Amino acid sequence: MKTSEGHGYIYVVIEHQSRPDVHMAFRLMRYAIAAMQSHLDAGHNTLPLVVPMLFYHGIDTPYPFSLCWLDEFDNPTLARQLYLSAFPLVDITVVPDEEIMQHRRIALLELIQKHIRQRDLMGLVDKLAALLVTGSANDSQLKALFNYLLIQHGHKPRFGRFMRKLAQRVPEHKESTMNIVEKKYVGQDSERGCGKACKKAWLKAAARKRYALLTQCWTMVSHGRSS
Repeated sequence: MKTSEGHGYIYVVIEHQSRPDVHMAFRLMRYAIAAMQSHLDAGHNTLPLVVPMLFYHGIDTPYPFSLCWLDEFDNPTLARQLYLSAFPLVDITVVPDEEIMQHRRIALLELIQKHIRQRDLMGLVDKLAALLVTGSANDSQLKALFNYLLIQHGHKPRFGRFMRKLAQRVPEHKESTMNIVEKKYVGQDSERGCGKACKKAWLKAAARKRYALLTQCWTMVSHGRSS
């Protein structure tokens, strides 16, 4: 429709009911949000006004339930505080590193996610090592961390150096970093002349779980990439 400020959109969603529904307000809200989403999917950049309306002609009169969806919560006052104001925001990009490092189990992932777009992660080695030695992160979190690093930075030339430096600072996690190197280099038979030898050594290491072979293969990879 045309308004004094330009073209605007107003939708009306009408629900017909002959029986009262205690959750009708929430249902109408869902319909309204669905209409808003369809409006965005059509290429518009702003949300339209959607007027939810109930047409009721049931036996119970007057209509016995509230049509404000916030009244459906156990604590409507708290619900209004949450949904009638801006939603909570955790913007990790503006949180100081020193504060992040106090977040215990989630500190590692938060720190990496804050700095993941940096071209070079070498400046994070000391902070990551300090967090790793505390042992606050469990195995699944460490696995998620190293896999995330591999996906985001595995293609960059200094990634191997970063992982090697981190392994040197935290020897107890060296095997985890080796596994990341395995994922990156095994199968790349044309990778600067060390493909087949690296692959063979890694397969033996996986079968026998011998740490010495892992270290040997890491040396081969390092020399191959630096040559």
